[in-house]
Amino acid sequence: MNSKDDRGEAIIRKALHRSLLVLAVAAVAALGIYHWLQRPDEPELVVEEQAVKGPMHAQPPSFEVPAIPFTDITLQAGIDFTHINGAYGERLLPEAMAGGGGFLDYDNDGDQDIILVNATYWPDQPHAEKPTTRLYQNDGMGRFTDVTVAAGLDINSYGMGVAVADFDNDGWDDIYITSLNKNLLLHNQQGTFVDVSQSSGTAGFAEDWSTGAVFFDYDNDADLDLFVANYIEWTAQINKEIDFRVTGIGKSYSTPTHYAGARSRLYRNEGNGKFKEVSLASGIHIPGKALAAIAIDYDKDGWLDIFVANDTVQNFLFRNNGDGSFEEVGALEGIAFNTKGKATGAMGLDAAWYRNDDDLGVAIGNFANEMSSLFVTVDGKTPFADEALLEGLGADSRLALTFGVFFFDADLDGHLDLLQANGHLENDINKVQPSQHYEQPIQLFWNCATEACAHRMVLVEDSGDLGTPVVGRGASYADIDDDGDLDVLITQPGRAAKLYRNDQQSGHHWLRVILEGVSDNRNAIGAMIELAANGTTQRRLITSGRSYLSQVEYPVTFGLGESDTVDKLLITWPGGRKQSVDVDSVNTVVTITQPTE
Repeated sequence: MNSKDDRGEAIIRKALHRSLLVLAVAAVAALGIYHWLQRPDEPELVVEEQAVKGPMHAQPPSFEVPAIPFTDITLQAGIDFTHINGAYGERLLPEAMAGGGGFLDYDNDGDQDIILVNATYWPDQPHAEKPTTRLYQNDGMGRFTDVTVAAGLDINSYGMGVAVADFDNDGWDDIYITSLNKNLLLHNQQGTFVDVSQSSGTAGFAEDWSTGAVFFDYDNDADLDLFVANYIEWTAQINKEIDFRVTGIGKSYSTPTHYAGARSRLYRNEGNGKFKEVSLASGIHIPGKALAAIAIDYDKDGWLDIFVANDTVQNFLFRNNGDGSFEEVGALEGIAFNTKGKATGAMGLDAAWYRNDDDLGVAIGNFANEMSSLFVTVDGKTPFADEALLEGLGADSRLALTFGVFFFDADLDGHLDLLQANGHLENDINKVQPSQHYEQPIQLFWNCATEACAHRMVLVEDSGDLGTPVVGRGASYADIDDDGDLDVLITQPGRAAKLYRNDQQSGHHWLRVILEGVSDNRNAIGAMIELAANGTTQRRLITSGRSYLSQVEYPVTFGLGESDTVDKLLITWPGGRKQSVDVDSVNTVVTITQPTE
């Protein structure tokens, strides 16, 4: 679009689309509830010819998508982790779903270390090896050393995901590992971890299959509570009895539609290292098939709410009532179903103000032949509307089977991009679906905020080694080498983890912000950071539980583009107190401690 009239028409057209979406969302919710009540036992068969059709977007010929190359540095960085999922031919479903990991500063030296969650062999397949979760210490330059044994993390379990936070405010980040069967809370005692799962009351139950986990302060009492997502009611015996098969492949991984949904759990932090389960009393004890969750105050009432991505059943939005209870309002607020009123195979989840305005976007990675969802508010108000197609995400994400998703500023231009980790469950899927592959490229969508773009989310063709297919599951990011841009960690079930160095050469400026809570939780989870530069205000919420089974770093990176000054940096701490901070320089790290007066 080159003229003001063209731009005006485009704006009016998009406004009309958005208005129609808003008017339709109530009907979609009602239709969705109908489908929820009438849903079949098996998912609808998607014909491949239908799946690949759609409004494939094209950029104006004169427009050039920037190269944002990432380089696979896994081995040279010292990461030698290979995930063990215990697969031996029985096609037990957890084998295809496991593999979490992420970043934390476990030793308080100011750089980001790596944790990789392992599973193990099945009991009826005895093996001398006892696989363990692994911890790698960063030397500050992006070189890592395995310190698992010294740190006390050589623990054998069928692990799934990880969440990190300082739950007791002692100045050291602790680790929560979700698992098939009981979970692990590992207390950080100055660089050495001690299992306090049972004594803390957070182990859960032997019948649980836990996936995502979120530390957050749901009752505004200044300590961190814990939400644990549970997937399905699964046992190896039930899995074997189902004996799920696909024509042309044979024995395959059964779908979640064969199992009853599980109830997630909420643990209230009582202090002194103790938690109390309040799932039933709080109202979150509703059966779902939860794989990911995130806590965000979507309605701006001062209380953190919970978004939950459910696999093949409606997504949940637990609205915090402010009295210790939650109300599930996913259908009412427009995020429960897709635009056809149907539940999707929802896997990973993230949320952000990616347009640098009042609109909150919630991205959800879905199953193959289902485009990713991008639920967005309208003028900062609910209900949400799925704008994946309007924003350009829909067509390019349709064929991918997406697990981990997260927003981050890959090229430091001041606009949040979106990354998706993709990979199928079946290694022979290509035999029966020619458009599908077990290994799939990682997708990086560049946030095009200029009027030259037909759509906002544009697939980056030149993303370096991200284009090499993997069996993607967990996805997380951190600045591992102190150069200001964000590097990426991808996990794979039964395969090696992958570490990608961001080698973008935009020359853009940046600012990294670290918050240290004092009267509130030390990680400042629930705090909002707003940065104004060059006429644009960016907004970030400190939160855990993003992506799929993963933990991203807590330091926040703001890309500044060409701007070498920051006009305003405003912190809204948990509880609502605001703090304005002067920023004297860019391309640096600013640490801000919560004021006590």
